[in-house]
Amino acid sequence: MAKQTKQKTKQRYTVADLNAAMESIAPTWAAADWDNVGLLIGSSGWPLTRLMLTIDMTAAVLDEALKSKVDAILCYHPVVFKATKRLVVSDQSQEGMAAALLSERIAVYSPHTALDAVAGGTNDTLATMAGAINLRPFNTANKPTKECKLVTFVPHDHVSAVSEALFSAGAGRIGDYEKCSYRLDGNGTFFGTDGTNPTVGKRGQLETVAETRLEVVVPKRALVQVVAALMAAHPYEEPAYDVYPLHAAPQIGVGQGRIGDLPPKTTAGAVYDALARKLKAPHALLVGSARQRVRRAFVCVGSAGTMPLATDEGGCGAGDVVITGEIRHHDALAYQRRGATAIALGHWTSERPALKPLETMIKKSLPGLTTMLSKKDAEPFGLG
Repeated sequence: MAKQTKQKTKQRYTVADLNAAMESIAPTWAAADWDNVGLLIGSSGWPLTRLMLTIDMTAAVLDEALKSKVDAILCYHPVVFKATKRLVVSDQSQEGMAAALLSERIAVYSPHTALDAVAGGTNDTLATMAGAINLRPFNTANKPTKECKLVTFVPHDHVSAVSEALFSAGAGRIGDYEKCSYRLDGNGTFFGTDGTNPTVGKRGQLETVAETRLEVVVPKRALVQVVAALMAAHPYEEPAYDVYPLHAAPQIGVGQGRIGDLPPKTTAGAVYDALARKLKAPHALLVGSARQRVRRAFVCVGSAGTMPLATDEGGCGAGDVVITGEIRHHDALAYQRRGATAIALGHWTSERPALKPLETMIKKSLPGLTTMLSKKDAEPFGLG
C-alpha cells in the first residue's frame, strides 16, 4: 500500500484580512482627527501573501518592495496625506510613489496615530524602553458612537401618537430593547405672532401649556426620517426639538502619548544614555540638565509639540522628562518654563522600534503570512 502524506494547505489571505487585523490591533477610530489612516492604496480584494513593514516610503523602500515582490506594505507614515491633484509614476514624490505602487498592484496600509494610541503601539514601545511603568495616555480617547439623542416637547394627550411615530421611524432602540424613551412632565410657553395658527391657545397672547419632555435614542443613519416622522405626527405648527451627540465611555488605556512612572533616583541623563544606546540614536538631544532627577516620563513618538503641556494629569512639570522624536525651539522653552527636561531622539528613531512588535501581532492575527521589515527604511539624518 502506497504511503499517504498530508499536504499542508497554505492559508490564502486578501488585503481585506490585513484591514481586519489592523482594525483589531490599532482601530482607525483611535487615530487623531487630522490624520489619514487605513487602506490608502489598492483594493481590499487583492491577494496578500507577502507584507513589508516600514516607517517611511522612500525611493529605496519602493525599490526594495518591487524586488521583494510584496503584495502590500504597512507604511506607518501615510503615503497619501494632503489633497492630491495628479498621480504620475515617479520616485521623486509621495504622490509619484503612490502612483507607482498602485500601478504595481501593491496595497498600502497606514496606521500612524492609531498605532500611537493603542496598547503595545509606538508610544508603549518607546516608554517601556525608557524604563517607564504604569503607562497611561495623555488624554483618553473616546470611541465614536453611531447614535444621538432626540428631545422634543409634546402636549400630554399627543405623547403616545408622537412616540409611536418616532419608534416606527427607527428611534428608541437600546440593545435588544425597543420603544425606549424618557418622559418628564412640565410646562412650556409660547407667544404666537399674527402669522401663526397655534394648535392650543390663541395668537397674540402668552400661553402656558402642560407638555411632556420626550427623549429617544436615534441611530445617526435614521435621524432624517425620525425628524420627518416627528414633524408629521406632532400637533404643533412649529414643534421644538433638539438633537444631542452621544459619547461612548472612555476607552481606558487608549489615547495619544503615554505618561509613565520612573524608578526612584532616576536622572534625565540616565534616561537619555539608555535610550541613545538602545536605539543607536545618532543625534539625540537633551533639553535641561542631565543631573536633574525625574520621576515621570511624558512619551510621544515623532513630534510631541505642546501635547505634554496639557494632559489629563495637568501636563509636564518639575521632575518630569518629555521623551519624543523632535522638539521645536519654542516647545523646548515651554518645557523648561514648566521645570521639565526633554529628550529628542530623532523622529524616525523614536518610531521604528514599534515595527517588530507590530509584525509579531500581525503574524499572530494572520498565521502563515510572510512578513518582512524593510531593510532600506532608514533615519534620514546623519552625523555628517
